[in-house]
Amino acid sequence: MLTSFRHLTITLVLLINCSSCFRSSDASLSDAQILINAKRLQINDSAGVLSDWTIADRRAAPCDWTGVVCESGRSGPVVAVRLDDLGLHGEFPHNFCRIRTLKTLSLYNNNFAGFISAQSISICYRLRSLNVSENLFNGVLPEFEPEFSYLEELDVSSCSFTGEIPSSFGRFPALKVLKMESNLLSGSIPAFLGNLSQLTRLELAYNPLKEAPLPGEIGNLTKLENLWLAGLNLIGEIPESIGRLSSLKNLDLCNNNLSGAIPASIGQLKNVTQILLYVNRLSGKLPDSIGECTSLISLDVSQNSLSGEFPVKLTAPPIETLHLNDNFFTGALPKEIALMRNLINLLLFNNSFSGELPAELGRNAYLYEVDVSTNNFTGELPRDLCFRKSLSRLITFSNRFSGRLPDAYGECGSLTYVRVQGNQLSGTVPESFWSLPNLTHLELADNRLEGPVASSVSSANAASQLEKLLLSNNDFSGPLGNQICRMQNLVQFDLSRNRLSGVLPSCITEFGKLQTLELQENSFSGEFPGQVSAWIGLQQLNISNNQFSGGVPPLLGKLGVLGSLDLSSNRFSGEIPKELVKLSYNVFNLSNNDLHGVVPRMFDNSQYQSSLMGNPGLCSAGDSVFPRCEKSQARNVPVYLIVILAAALFILVAWLLWVLRSKSSPCRQDEKAPWKVIAFQRAGLNESAILSSMIEENVIGQGGSGQVFKMETKSGQTLAVKQLWGGSRTPEMNPAFESEVETLSRIRHSNIVKLLFACSSEEFRILVYEYMEKGSLGDALQGEKGFEGLLDWPTRFKVALGAAQGLAYLHHDCVPAILHRDVKCNNILLDGEFNPKLADFGLAKSLKRDVEEGKDAMSRVAGSFGYIAPEYAYTLKVTEKSDVYSYGVVLLELITGKSPNDASFGENKNIVKWATEAVTVRATANANVIPSLELNAEPARTCEGLDHIIDPRLTPSFSELEEIHKVLTIALQCTSALPARRPSMRKVVDLLRDQKIAPLK
Repeated sequence: MLTSFRHLTITLVLLINCSSCFRSSDASLSDAQILINAKRLQINDSAGVLSDWTIADRRAAPCDWTGVVCESGRSGPVVAVRLDDLGLHGEFPHNFCRIRTLKTLSLYNNNFAGFISAQSISICYRLRSLNVSENLFNGVLPEFEPEFSYLEELDVSSCSFTGEIPSSFGRFPALKVLKMESNLLSGSIPAFLGNLSQLTRLELAYNPLKEAPLPGEIGNLTKLENLWLAGLNLIGEIPESIGRLSSLKNLDLCNNNLSGAIPASIGQLKNVTQILLYVNRLSGKLPDSIGECTSLISLDVSQNSLSGEFPVKLTAPPIETLHLNDNFFTGALPKEIALMRNLINLLLFNNSFSGELPAELGRNAYLYEVDVSTNNFTGELPRDLCFRKSLSRLITFSNRFSGRLPDAYGECGSLTYVRVQGNQLSGTVPESFWSLPNLTHLELADNRLEGPVASSVSSANAASQLEKLLLSNNDFSGPLGNQICRMQNLVQFDLSRNRLSGVLPSCITEFGKLQTLELQENSFSGEFPGQVSAWIGLQQLNISNNQFSGGVPPLLGKLGVLGSLDLSSNRFSGEIPKELVKLSYNVFNLSNNDLHGVVPRMFDNSQYQSSLMGNPGLCSAGDSVFPRCEKSQARNVPVYLIVILAAALFILVAWLLWVLRSKSSPCRQDEKAPWKVIAFQRAGLNESAILSSMIEENVIGQGGSGQVFKMETKSGQTLAVKQLWGGSRTPEMNPAFESEVETLSRIRHSNIVKLLFACSSEEFRILVYEYMEKGSLGDALQGEKGFEGLLDWPTRFKVALGAAQGLAYLHHDCVPAILHRDVKCNNILLDGEFNPKLADFGLAKSLKRDVEEGKDAMSRVAGSFGYIAPEYAYTLKVTEKSDVYSYGVVLLELITGKSPNDASFGENKNIVKWATEAVTVRATANANVIPSLELNAEPARTCEGLDHIIDPRLTPSFSELEEIHKVLTIALQCTSALPARRPSMRKVVDLLRDQKIAPLK
């Protein structure tokens, strides 16, 4: 018995000693060794960004390593590991926490994934700050042990965490910052968060919580400065306890379903600078107590059901921005608003205000933006809106303002954006108003304005920035004159429904950025200018109901993106140019002119009958809806015409023979037409063969920048030859050519089209690529090439992943990073195996060059209609997130089979808005809530209700249907209105490859 007791005692001593050995062994590891072990076991550093984590000797200090911070420069212990934005993969690296002096661990914006268990995180109890945001972590949030008494900052935002908020999140005695926004959390806001007495920031926005009220315990957080609870399905009333948040500076409860009145206690928020309550169901009056918020800068209570008059007391505090849009406010605007000395933005749009704007408005404040559109305001516009010379945006459309535009507005050189259409303004426009130097958007349509379009519109320093000039449906008269010639930046030009007359200045054809030209219902006469080659971006031309004469310009058929052409009710004569058949039209109308001759075959059918009616001289060469041409018309060709044609043919043949004999290579350099030839890959190309292949029979595509030809080499290789017009003819194409050559010459990727050869001169710009047998993705999706049966879902997913990989390479692997700037289905080409390749880099830019060139570098329109990110409208800047948005639109096209602006979406809707609404509609009846996103949702729930947006030509299996819904989740993330919420393309690739993407519920 004694022996057994001795053995037991010895065993216990040994165990105790072993335990001590383990602890001493762990403690004996240097910080450098712990870092190296954690990297080796838990981090995938495929890009080698942590390559400097090496130990030269056992005493080495890691203070100079990437992401490692020491307490006293290079000599102290490690206190922080910051691996932000390094593209790292792996699991949660909890082994870093074995460094006993570690206070901060930040993994922000990487690709760490998997489940964070309570056991793995328990070792990190010494941390003061833990940031795992913008990663791929999923599963439920871990429970934190009571030992986490030092934690001051916890950021788990923008991951894929699910489930409810753990109860341990209410037990952090020192926590100051808690960020959980943009996850997949369910449940409700727990009352125990009110126990976090030291909290200064609470950010839970945009989680699919279940419908529940905001707990009154939120008022216990008296040190709170930022409360961001947007998009959480909150219901019920705002609790009175909100007034106890005496330190609060930002209160954001927008995009919820809160109802009832705004509590009077809100007036106790003496330090609040911003109150955002828009898009709720709040009702009643705006409380008078809000006027006691003496630090208030921005108030937005739009899109609710508030009523009553605006409180006069609100004029006392120094308000900077006043948002009262989209409510049910009625009555006149209080005159006291004009006394607000700190008012910068006055936004009252989409209400029912009536009466007149205060005449003193603008005299006491440095107004920047005034938007009172869509109300019932009457009277004259206040003359002093720009008294302080700071007004930039004036928006008053859809009211009943009358009288003249004040003369003082013509002295407002700060104006950039003016929309006063849809009122009852009359009289002439002040002469100086036309010449405002910084104006980019001027819209005076639908008023009673009269007189000429003043000549000062094109004077020195005037109209140089103007992009949109919209004057339709007024009473402007007289000739237009050459004063418009300086408006070279015009994108949209609308003078329709006026009394303008005279000959249209020929300089209008020099507007190289023009996309829309509307001159209908005027009295213009003479020939319409025919040299329209510069209009490479023109999409809509309407000059109907005028007195234009002469022939229809054949060069209109060279405008590759022209989709709406209306020349009706004029005096055009001659034949219909055959060049017009090359375009695809949404609107085509040549009716009621004096056209004659044979109708081109494309138009010789019932579809175009109404578009050509009223031209009695038109006839058909065969049996059709048009009268049959008489044979004599075809036989009786004048003799002199035959002689002229024969002579011309002889001269042409002689010239061609001379060219072939005198030039060994059409791309050779000589004194008359110097060529620059660049061969990027050995493809056995013959320059003369390239040019000889550029004939009408080989055309396989045409766009705004030129034509694409198919070429067969002697070796049997098939190539695509892209011809860009350039040089003196269209100098604006030179940057596109140079950009494409520069970009494609230095990148190599399996998902980016290969540039083999480039040849340029004063007249031509020629690019030779590998030939893509299946054409563009746009052609394939729309069935124009007959591939619709082949584009099943696996093929579409293959295209989605390949395109994402190509963009990720441009954004993350090129130095400097390259922005494509025109991502769309027509710029994704498919080879014989449907492998996708990005093409058309004419708008591509490197981030480095954007910085060097400054603001003007991005001022040109970048992208195609339907694919352009919403922020471009007001920033005119393109970033990587702009490409991500465009890619998201491509994903939606792959899923739905619809084009970005399909007519079936309804008015003012694109594919993004339509798809977003289709998802939102699936929410609970009578509640506009965003449906929740869950991992591993039940299959029946996963697939329910979204089938109607999937391309009906697809017949996916059930597993494919789940995958489609997962890709839809990614598409909606990519097309988020907020650029910051869009994933990087590298993360998109990871999400597409990840089989655990949260599907739409």
